[in-house]
Amino acid sequence: MFRMKALVTAALLSSGLPALAQTPQEAKPLEPGREALAIPYEKYALPNGLEVILSVDRKLPVVAVNIWYHVGAYHEQPGRTGFAHLFEHMMFQGSRNVADDVHISKLEQLGATDLNGTTSFDRTNYFETVPSNHLETALWLESDRMGFLLDAITPQSLETQREVVKNERRESTETAPYGAAREKAWHALFPLPHPYHGDVIGSMKDLNAATVDDVKDFFRKWYAPSNATLAIVGDFDVAKTKALVEKYFGTLPSHARPQRPEVAPVNLTAPVVLREEERVARLPLLSIQWLTPAYLEEGDATADVLATALSTGKASRLYRRLVLEKELAQSVSASQQSQGAQSVFSVDVVARPGVSTDTLLQEVDAVLDEVRRDGVTREEIARARTRYDTRTLAGLQSVGGFGGKADVLQSYNHFVGEPNYVAQDLARYEAVTPEAVKKFAQDTLRPGARVILHAVPPARRQAPLDSKERH
Repeated sequence: MFRMKALVTAALLSSGLPALAQTPQEAKPLEPGREALAIPYEKYALPNGLEVILSVDRKLPVVAVNIWYHVGAYHEQPGRTGFAHLFEHMMFQGSRNVADDVHISKLEQLGATDLNGTTSFDRTNYFETVPSNHLETALWLESDRMGFLLDAITPQSLETQREVVKNERRESTETAPYGAAREKAWHALFPLPHPYHGDVIGSMKDLNAATVDDVKDFFRKWYAPSNATLAIVGDFDVAKTKALVEKYFGTLPSHARPQRPEVAPVNLTAPVVLREEERVARLPLLSIQWLTPAYLEEGDATADVLATALSTGKASRLYRRLVLEKELAQSVSASQQSQGAQSVFSVDVVARPGVSTDTLLQEVDAVLDEVRRDGVTREEIARARTRYDTRTLAGLQSVGGFGGKADVLQSYNHFVGEPNYVAQDLARYEAVTPEAVKKFAQDTLRPGARVILHAVPPARRQAPLDSKERH
């Protein structure tokens, strides 16, 4: 299954979600041309604690069913990493009334699309879009694995999915270009016992050590109705759908919602430099990472804007300097990985043959020094803002799938307690100024508080210099 990066706000989550709304919520008036950002919805809770979000959209005769369990890698204990991602797989393998490996095929036979599950640090979600007349079947399937998955967990089923996840780890980390080196850099950013240390997929050691009792205990604690939210978006009858939700989820037992772990933030007080021998890729990689504010906290949107100015498009600062003008790099990227406890700002540069990562570091620092001195232009900020607006509006055209309307409602509900928060989110980017970018680069992207990874293949394995390469 695919994994999505977490978008979370630690301060809000640690204090719990606001009181649940019991009536349909009307979107606040928006600026002309941005009416598509308003998503009318109704949110309520069943007696067992399950949150329900309903939003009617009659453009097409389909309905998105989207469940978020408020548990991810952040909630795991040292020595027991990878459990949330393991359950992402286990949840598709059958439950009390659904045979092994039937869940997906049954939905596909009904014409379901956008059928998947993802895991991040702070949540696990499952979703599908079905024809409107098959909504009841989708709700039954989701309720059966929420309430009766434990009946189907056996040593054999655990071992099967354990091997699937271990193979996924091999492909994504151990045998992937730069994968092992990147993992070491991540460990340097988040040393043990921070729950981010194991990343979402966990470690081979912990996966091998997991027992049936371990995974069942994890499920009992985190996968109850009181720790889940069900979103239904699309063409459906509200009264009939409420009755179906009550029928299939209302009788499931529950317990008090578990507390999110309290973890002290990591603070880098000196640069960490890693020089790793790259055994897969043939070109050197320079990767620089800083710890940055959590999702939706002050500075998070500023980081997004700076990442866009640095590497999105041929006119971006790093791309223009390293790829076009000096021809030192094959590729360059910058990103803000927004997360709950702390986010990570990264700059990754793949060298051209014959170019050292030390040379790349000097050039990247020269560009960052310019930003620290002058900030970025208002035109660069406007381009970034347009990019986020366009991407968000494109996602809202679909009721389901990655970034669709159901996912958006779930995301904001999970992280700020208000499903229709999209306009407020985009407003963060409108508030970014050149001064704010300059201050962020000065205060947060400091040379003395970062992890620098040099992943360099041995000379015998490096890509050869082309006759046209510059020396």
